[in-house]
Amino acid sequence: MSITYNSPAAEKTWQDHVLLNQFYPPLTLDNPRRSPMRELISTVLSHRTTHADEELAYDRMLEAFGDWARVLAAPTAALAHAIRTTRWPDTQAPRIQEILRRIQAERGEFALDFLADWPTEKGMAWLNDMPGIGLKTASLVLLFNFQKPVLPVDTHVHRIAQRVGMIGPKASADKAHQVLLEQLPKDPLVLLNFHKHNYWHGQKICFFAKPDCARCPLKGFCNYYLEHYGPATPEALAATPAHWDTAWGTLPH
Repeated sequence: MSITYNSPAAEKTWQDHVLLNQFYPPLTLDNPRRSPMRELISTVLSHRTTHADEELAYDRMLEAFGDWARVLAAPTAALAHAIRTTRWPDTQAPRIQEILRRIQAERGEFALDFLADWPTEKGMAWLNDMPGIGLKTASLVLLFNFQKPVLPVDTHVHRIAQRVGMIGPKASADKAHQVLLEQLPKDPLVLLNFHKHNYWHGQKICFFAKPDCARCPLKGFCNYYLEHYGPATPEALAATPAHWDTAWGTLPH
């Protein structure tokens, strides 16, 4: 496909997937990275928090209380102390307990396996009704753990989509969930790779400040590149790496 800076947004979205799927290691859905309950609670803990601090908070919480029943029964202040490496522990602690309370009350156990049998829309609505659970968290759980055709849009995916021109410059993250999903096949494997590859790209190349455009394989149709450097020259395109080089560092989780 011949794609340019003026190509329709949907063409840019697909070409982004094609190029980043070649640039970064392709992923499979065979082995979820975490259990559904851990994915849910860890994502709540991760809000505006580094991955290392999120992991530390999760580990401390389970070390302190042992299981979900004890996390729910714990004094909220004690739970907040256990997860103190998160950005807002005093807010997240009661949220986590309310989420656990509702799961236990509605399902009779601390498990989310029933979501595998629910239609995607029903599962999204059920998760979104929980305190502190938005589209990103619900989408992560449903895609990563249950292979549902949804697309998580975090800050990195959102930023790249705006810079490239896959969505409008003022489109919110919630709007991006809808727009990008409409532009991609409803294939969970495609959606997983689109999410993770753009997440890695935002972490390692398309930084919030001073993106490393020289290494970016999207420069030939990225609006940000055009605005800051003009149309990519044949020399710039030819010098673009074809694949992620492990010498540049380890890719995030």
